[in-house]
Amino acid sequence: MPWTKTARRDHARQGRRYSSDLTERERGLIAPLRPSPRRLGRPRTTDLRDVFDAIQYIAASGCQRSLLPRDFPPFTTIRRHSHDWRNCGLFVRHKPSDGHGRARPGRTDPTLRRAPSGADV
Repeated sequence: MPWTKTARRDHARQGRRYSSDLTERERGLIAPLRPSPRRLGRPRTTDLRDVFDAIQYIAASGCQRSLLPRDFPPFTTIRRHSHDWRNCGLFVRHKPSDGHGRARPGRTDPTLRRAPSGADV
């Protein structure tokens, strides 16, 4: 894909700190999935955008939560939000493919036709 002016504008990450941060368009896709503020307790002071960007940073870089850069919220806040979101089903863990690829339309599941391996026995 050539880098035209349109392509550069669509893929620009201006104003964001890290390459793992979401763009405005990506953020708009997940906005309806975010939990609403709770009715009771103190009002939220942490921006959920920073929390989600920190979770993305951890996933992309593989760093420990306690080693997050200082421009993210405290790691205890990140941990609490990530556990809450995981428990309510916001983060769904997908099983990796078994290496046989997707089934084509009109064909049976390829995993049903394969011979058992040592791991299956």
